[in-house]
Amino acid sequence: MTADPMEPTRDLRVTLPDLVDVLLDKGVYLDLDLIVTVADIPLIGVSLRAMVGGIETMLEHGMMQAWDERTREWVRGSLSRRVPLADDEDVVARMAGGHHQEEPYATWRPGTVYLTTRRLMVWRAEPRELLWHTPLDEVTDVGTRTERSAGGPDRTRVALTTPTGTTLLSAAAPERLVAAVRAHAPACGAPVPARRREPLEARVWYLEDLAGGSVWRGGTGTLDPGTGLTWKGVRDVRPAVRLGPDRIRSVDLVQGRTPVGRQLIVVRDDATAVRLATADTARWATALSHLAGPRTPSRTGGST
Repeated sequence: MTADPMEPTRDLRVTLPDLVDVLLDKGVYLDLDLIVTVADIPLIGVSLRAMVGGIETMLEHGMMQAWDERTREWVRGSLSRRVPLADDEDVVARMAGGHHQEEPYATWRPGTVYLTTRRLMVWRAEPRELLWHTPLDEVTDVGTRTERSAGGPDRTRVALTTPTGTTLLSAAAPERLVAAVRAHAPACGAPVPARRREPLEARVWYLEDLAGGSVWRGGTGTLDPGTGLTWKGVRDVRPAVRLGPDRIRSVDLVQGRTPVGRQLIVVRDDATAVRLATADTARWATALSHLAGPRTPSRTGGST
């Protein structure tokens, strides 16, 4: 593994707590040349080159790798008192971050992202809770995705793909986390094995046309290989949208403001257009195209 270099910083306004945070999270590199004098006569010269950091930071940057197993077991035991690690599990990288929860409602849950030798997880210390995790051997792809925020700068998220779908994580250093996951996930970048198509169900928004204009309604969308696309509002008795696989003529991705982003899915049959929005747009667009077959390629269109 090639460790990422530590970037030097300089800020004369830092305080002691700031120094401790940097020491534990990023580490400090000391480059010191010192001359000890007595009565203005130089007697002792000191040339010091040292790296000081939190134990997890040192391991993340590839240092102290020659430790014996007894020392590693001691470090592992210390970490396991705060983080739920297995007996043979070592921490590779650690940084502040969070997990985007889809159910029962969409929200970001902050915590600490841990990459270990066996899995990727998001852990919250107070109250203690494992917010999310996945084995590394199930990660097939990882990359970054830029999300626009209302009234603030764009945010870079980590998009992680497994056989069950795509998960979004926030991370203090997203590019560094992506590189570390790619280096340790054995199947990352490999083709996803063929799986039996199973129904896909999630929270989906439907743009309903009313007399006074169009309104986004929240509800449940379902994609089933047999029955096709259905959508049902929270208070609906029966689905408001039903499109069998044989009725779908096209699936388009269109730019436009939605309750969960700036892109919506337009599904057309011979007479109507169904406009949907979901937090996992790419996955749903791909699933809809596969549901209807090769005649409905997913396309990116204009705005609406």
